[in-house]
Amino acid sequence: NLRSYFVLEIVMVGKTGIGKSASENTILGQECFESKCSARYMTVECSRCSSNVDGQQVAVIDTPGLFDTRFGEDKTIKDLSQCVCYASPGPHIFLVVVAIGRFTEEEKQSVQMIQVIFGEAADRYSMVLFTRGDDLEDTIEDYLSESPELQDLVSRCNNQYHVFNNRLEDKKPQVTDLLEKIRMIVKRNGGSHYTNEMFQEAERKIEEEKQHILKEKEEEIHKEKEELERK
Repeated sequence: NLRSYFVLEIVMVGKTGIGKSASENTILGQECFESKCSARYMTVECSRCSSNVDGQQVAVIDTPGLFDTRFGEDKTIKDLSQCVCYASPGPHIFLVVVAIGRFTEEEKQSVQMIQVIFGEAADRYSMVLFTRGDDLEDTIEDYLSESPELQDLVSRCNNQYHVFNNRLEDKKPQVTDLLEKIRMIVKRNGGSHYTNEMFQEAERKIEEEKQHILKEKEEEIHKEKEELERK
């Protein structure tokens, strides 16, 4: 029985103002995270809260505002390394939070940012959590069928997704279903978790890509200079 002997470490990632904090509180069954949609609550500190949910010890790590496009990538990476440490020994699951009806260009960029920063290794430790389930006009499957980009995101995240309606009076059944899906992913991964080494490897690739772009730009400038000198 997976429940009895380990703490399920969940890292929530996504943009500010999409129902992330409300979802965190729904999972834990208590008000741990401030969920007011106001600029003064949009902190960039990582925070961790845990609770016993259905006999399972669950820890939720919040990454508030980290994917706000107001912050640079370097600061985001620095803050995220702290979040990975918070989920000691490492996250069992990254819940990529996306609001129903709001997959804007900015949302797409923040999701791409998540995937670049954590690297490909994080894909097998991820699933998508859709918030604002009360805004769904049809089924989630119908909604996904209309968006190739969301289908692509879900396929990268273990083909696993779940829908939350944080306005429901009785939120427990949707939490029970979510934890069951997460436990299935953990089981499939042999109980392993995302590690700090995986994160460092992703960081190394980002640095390599930056150096590659820099080198290309330098070569371009050098080429232009040579052409000017020949004239």
